[in-house]
Amino acid sequence: MSSAQWFLLVGGLLLCMGLSRPTLGHLPVTSAIIYLFVGLVVGPTVLNVFHFNPLKQSALLEVLTEAAVLISLYAAGVKMPVPVRRQRWRTPILLAVLSMTVTVGLVTAFAHYLLGLPLGAAVLLGAIVAPTDPVLATDVQIRHPGDRDQLRFTLTCEAGMNDGTAFPLVMLGLGLLGLHELGDLGLRWVLVDVLWATTAGILVGVLCGVTLAHLGKRLRGEGNEHQLMDDFLGLGLIGVVYGLCLLLSAWGFLAVFFAAVALRQTEQRLASVAEPVESADALRGAPPSVSAGSLVFKEHLERLSEVLLILLIGGSLFLDSWSWRAVGLAAFLFAVARPLSVLMGLLGSGNSWRISGLAGWFGVRGIGSLYYLMYAIEHGLPEEIALELIHMTLIVVTLSILVHGISVKPLMDRFWSRRGRSH
Repeated sequence: MSSAQWFLLVGGLLLCMGLSRPTLGHLPVTSAIIYLFVGLVVGPTVLNVFHFNPLKQSALLEVLTEAAVLISLYAAGVKMPVPVRRQRWRTPILLAVLSMTVTVGLVTAFAHYLLGLPLGAAVLLGAIVAPTDPVLATDVQIRHPGDRDQLRFTLTCEAGMNDGTAFPLVMLGLGLLGLHELGDLGLRWVLVDVLWATTAGILVGVLCGVTLAHLGKRLRGEGNEHQLMDDFLGLGLIGVVYGLCLLLSAWGFLAVFFAAVALRQTEQRLASVAEPVESADALRGAPPSVSAGSLVFKEHLERLSEVLLILLIGGSLFLDSWSWRAVGLAAFLFAVARPLSVLMGLLGSGNSWRISGLAGWFGVRGIGSLYYLMYAIEHGLPEEIALELIHMTLIVVTLSILVHGISVKPLMDRFWSRRGRSH
């Protein structure tokens, strides 16, 4: 496909989606399914006018997915409810740490013993597909600052954190393949990749977010007379935080999410707002802030990256990509590993069975998984293993878009209607 054809395809799709937004909102499926369908039609599966090779274009895809995840993490962070409460955050922390680790362990066992992958490749595959996605899961995430829905908060907060907490396990898989230094008995991995990188990432994010909130408040003054370019400030915060983490060998995904959380929490506290606004429309009457002012722009970038990357996924698949190995892995992940890990992680947490069940089902996989895969390829993953992991990851992500995209609206509508009757 030529550059002109590619621009015509993306531009035409964006025009159609923009003009038909009211109609699409009433469809029983998510918009991601429509993007995927278009990608499959123009890709090798049907017309074969466009083919994207993730192995040959791994450097490009790594940059695209990295940017998409960072923007989505920022957007998720600034929508977190104010104030941060330990009881409220306990559930997503359990999901992002304990449940995700269990998922990696279960997928590792499945890939190693049933699919015959080497142990290092099996661990890497588990770490790639375990994190839930902040980009493709918008239909089950917080809609706007002030959204108090517990299920949406849990899934959004989990996705914001586990894209960073998965990184140590990615490095463990690379280390077992001889592509990363683990140290004697894994000591370096524990001290540097787990403890230092995680702690430093959170601290860098919180400090930068708090600093920008105070700086914005001071520059605006008491009368809010000084206008700031909030979109640029939001992008600048992402860039500075992520760049510092790269210099410090800390996990930048965690840092950007917590920077966004700290930014909004601090801005709300400085504005003496006891409770956040309860709807997107109410934001217009709220005091100006970097978090609110930059959110709309970030959400537009998020949608644009979603269109582009899902088209590339569809353009990467052939008919023979649907092997029993890849489909079997996806089925095991969706029906066994994710629900079981959520059940284990939330055991005794006090959450209702309904919320735990929905959280166990809506573990959407997507752009974050593609980023980790491209990251591993760019760090020297052998071609044979890379091709196998590309094949399985693409099918997992594709099936996640399909099965979760078809089930999200009816299940969430049923959940809200039952909750409404109970109240």
